[in-house]
Amino acid sequence: MKRSAKLLTILCAGALCAGLLTACGGSDSAPASSDKAVTIKVGASPSPHAEILNAVKDQLAKEGVNLQVVEFNDYVQPNLALNDGSLDANYFQHQPYLDEFNKDRGLDLVSLGGVHIEPMSVYSNKVKDIKNLKDGALIAIPNDPTNEGRALLLLQSAGLIKLKDSASLTSTPKDIASNPHHFKFSELEAPQVPRALDDADAAVVNMNFALDAKLDPKKAILTEGKDSPYVNIVAVRKGDEKRPELQKLIKALNSEEAKEFILKKYNGSVIPAFTTK
Repeated sequence: MKRSAKLLTILCAGALCAGLLTACGGSDSAPASSDKAVTIKVGASPSPHAEILNAVKDQLAKEGVNLQVVEFNDYVQPNLALNDGSLDANYFQHQPYLDEFNKDRGLDLVSLGGVHIEPMSVYSNKVKDIKNLKDGALIAIPNDPTNEGRALLLLQSAGLIKLKDSASLTSTPKDIASNPHHFKFSELEAPQVPRALDDADAAVVNMNFALDAKLDPKKAILTEGKDSPYVNIVAVRKGDEKRPELQKLIKALNSEEAKEFILKKYNGSVIPAFTTK
C-alpha cells in the first residue's frame, strides 16, 4: 500500500506540473503572437531622408515596428518600387513631384504626411556672388519634372532670367522668355548635377544631393527662402494610409525626437515642416 500511495502521489504531482506548464505556456504564447514586431520597408534618398529614418528606428522598435531602410540614388525607382509592393512607403520627394509622377505614370500614390523642407540652392566653384556669373555662363540644372521648373523659378527670383507668364514647376529652358545674359543650361539627372560643378559655371542642386556631395550650404550663392512650399513627404499606396504601422512611422517622423535630430544634424540646411506640442 505504501508503494502504491507513493506512486499515486508522484503521478498526481506530475499531472499538476504538466497542467501548470500547459497553462503557463498558453498564457505566454498569446501575447507573443500579438506583440510580434511588424516589419516595414521604406525607400529613401541616402541624405537626409535615410539618416532621419535611422534616427527614429529605436523609437519605432518600442512601438513594435521593425524599420528597414532601402536607399535609392534616383527619383524614379522609389516610386516604382512602392507601386509594385516592394516597399511599404517611401520618403524622398515633395508633393508637386509626386503629383507629376502619378500623372505621367498612371499611378495612385498618396502622401501620408510632410516631414521636412530642403531649400534648393545654387553653387559655384568659379564665383562667390550670383551677380558675378559671366554672360554665356553654363548652368547645370536637374532635368526631372518639377525640380527643373523649380530651378528655373529660383533663377528667375534672382532676376537672372524671365519665364513666360504660363511658367510653372513643369517649365523647361524652352519656357524662358528673356535671357539677357545668354546663359546656357545643361539638363542633367539630379544626382549628377553636383558633379557638373567642375565644368559648369554654376549648378542648381537639390539639397539632398548637395549633402551627399559634401557641399557646404553656407557657401551657396543663392538659396530658396525658408517659406519654400516643397515639403518632403512620406508616400504610400492609396488605401494604405490607415495601416497602424505606417501611422506609427509618420508619428515618429513628426516627433520631438525627429525635430531635434534634424535641427542639430543639418544646422538649417534641412528644416522641419511640422510642429510638436
